[in-house]
Amino acid sequence: MALDRKPTPNDLNAFWMPFTANRQFKKNPRMFVAAKDMHYTTADGRQVLDGTAGLWCCNAGHCRPKITEAIQKQAAELDYAPAFQMGHPIAFELANRIIDIAPKGIEHVFYTNSGSESVETALKMAIGYHRARGEGARTRLIGRERGYHGVNFGGISVGGIVNNRKMFGTLLGGVDHLPHTHLPQLNAFTKGQPEHGANLADDLERIVALHGAETIAAVIVEPMAGSTGVLMPPKGYLEKLRAITKKHGILLIFDEVITGFGRLGSAFAAQHFDVLPDMMTTAKGLTNGVIPMGAVLTTAEVHDAFMSGPDHLIELFHGYTYSGNPIASAAGIATLDTYKEEGLFERAAELEGYWADAIHSLKGLPHVIDIRNMGLIGAVELQPMEGQPTKRAFEAFLRAYDKGILIRTTGDIIAMSPPLIISKAEIDTLIGTLADVLKTLP
Repeated sequence: MALDRKPTPNDLNAFWMPFTANRQFKKNPRMFVAAKDMHYTTADGRQVLDGTAGLWCCNAGHCRPKITEAIQKQAAELDYAPAFQMGHPIAFELANRIIDIAPKGIEHVFYTNSGSESVETALKMAIGYHRARGEGARTRLIGRERGYHGVNFGGISVGGIVNNRKMFGTLLGGVDHLPHTHLPQLNAFTKGQPEHGANLADDLERIVALHGAETIAAVIVEPMAGSTGVLMPPKGYLEKLRAITKKHGILLIFDEVITGFGRLGSAFAAQHFDVLPDMMTTAKGLTNGVIPMGAVLTTAEVHDAFMSGPDHLIELFHGYTYSGNPIASAAGIATLDTYKEEGLFERAAELEGYWADAIHSLKGLPHVIDIRNMGLIGAVELQPMEGQPTKRAFEAFLRAYDKGILIRTTGDIIAMSPPLIISKAEIDTLIGTLADVLKTLP
């Protein structure tokens, strides 16, 4: 019987790994056993420079003392408390701390445990908001091609990355998609926001004309599309989306799971681009990746629409067992303290120019067909191998790991988003090592 199996502690078979080529990995595993500041330590004792902030999340670096201590203290004081009809002070404290750094006009925080959960929550809130206001026909959701909004059914329905969708059936009904903004023929090797593509926001008017504004609840986009390979919004694009959604009474949701908490040099991309959405989804950098936690941030208008009827009735039948978990809340407060005390958002802004020059120095190397950057994030797009898409970038990932740097690949795109504590010397090491890797690729 299966239950009788007693695998050895180092048996790799039991763990079905996420977003992983499991068979390849288990033949030649890559194991991290420790981390500190900018580096991971491998099982064989090597130091690997973290060029991806873990998975876009360890913005303050690894094993930072204030965060570690906060978790330890909270675990010994209050390990868990329910958030349904009960509360604990630290969850309220963190919510206020988040609102303090959020764009003006954002006033409420609803806790989740991940970016995927934040997206599902925001989509449900959008539909519920319209119903609460007497516009229950507004159920349609609009995403964007190449968008990534997590892995739950709502997220993959509004998402636009084909491999995340095609295996899982018909998904949610009533979903449509804007065109993506990747225009390499016009915008290749741009630093920051590209000049061309703002007109693509006008496609929302076509979608409105097709379905009727009175049927559309929300539009969700990443202000900067990360997981698809770092696509910057063209100049004026987000402003157009905001104007069109307002015109038609449609909610605008920014998925800030990657861009939140300093990645672009501001607390949130909404501030960086000076565009206020109705809701923002967050996770990752909220707790520096240490403990799962996410949050949906909303305007007062969205929140207040639900606050009707008798006071004793539940207003929103939604939430999670671990919403506002005490230990995660403690980690979140300590993370925000670390960002503030070390000026990490400002540091990201200060390093943007140096980072841009460094990553664009890779132009002209073998197979490089585009480079994109903003804040402390960047992408190097490679020409795919004939008949073997993704293989060249994956080979770059493996060779980079062997040479002591961690990069991330999506398709044939190398994406980098180092912790905000990175130094100029470490940027030089990261980009210099990547250059060496690119020169050797088949």
